[in-house]
Amino acid sequence: MNATPTQRGVPLRLTIVAATAATLMFPSLATAHAIAGDRVFPSTMAVDDPGVGDEANFEFGHQRVPGDNGDQSINTFEVEYDKLITSRLAISVDGTYAMQNNPTAHGFDNFGVGLKYLLYVNEAHEFMTSIGLHAELGGTGSKAIAASYSTLSPTIFAGKGFGDLPDSLAYLRPIAITGEAGPSWTSGAGQPNSFDYGFTVQYSLPYLQQYVRDIGLPQPLSNIIPLVEFPLSSSQGQTTGTANPGFIWINRYGQFGIEAQIPINRASGSHVGILFQAHIFFDDVAPNTIGKPLMQ
Repeated sequence: MNATPTQRGVPLRLTIVAATAATLMFPSLATAHAIAGDRVFPSTMAVDDPGVGDEANFEFGHQRVPGDNGDQSINTFEVEYDKLITSRLAISVDGTYAMQNNPTAHGFDNFGVGLKYLLYVNEAHEFMTSIGLHAELGGTGSKAIAASYSTLSPTIFAGKGFGDLPDSLAYLRPIAITGEAGPSWTSGAGQPNSFDYGFTVQYSLPYLQQYVRDIGLPQPLSNIIPLVEFPLSSSQGQTTGTANPGFIWINRYGQFGIEAQIPINRASGSHVGILFQAHIFFDDVAPNTIGKPLMQ
């Protein structure tokens, strides 16, 4: 009688069953869309990641910001859909529904369209960079909320993981930074242009567990990426922005995130805001149908 193949004393059949169950319960990050070597860059909430993908993003935000009649509260519901044209080129459409007080108004902000191209990936050094162009289309939103003029924003994106650090700094390898920068030009007469930029600092617990040392973190902690984002903008000599500490829980098919929004100065706001995110990776959920690039 032939013996049953084993792996470390465990019947191979049981090993396969256990591996399949683990895959279904805790999907791997290995096929997520923004990858450079062993690094997975999550889709961050306020500063865009350096990857391209077939995906949908849903965000809710609440902030108190300075207005003409004093502080005003603003709630926003944002949806963005990105569609791959090729494996390196994606188009996007986005829209935001806003509700504010002081004065009271609600409706859609101007709709946006975008194009993003993945320029370069260095897997050994976990580096990735892309370029993009986004247009906010003036007059497409509610008159109570949206501006009558358009905005055009060319942007460069980059991300770098620290997995190439030496063994003596192994516990710093899960760190990654990403950033974006570019001008925003308005079509409205007398409307100021701006220079928008930002960066994130991340510490990937999945990276720690898989590529540095398995410290035995249970679910859902083992799939969490703590991070801080710094979305900033400079216009007419004034810089505004927020510091956004939070975390993202990520798996192969999507992610959830939450961040605080802490104003960096009085011009940026008077209270701490909040962001919630739900994100779907269609290129992993349905790679042969809706998530398939239009051109191979």
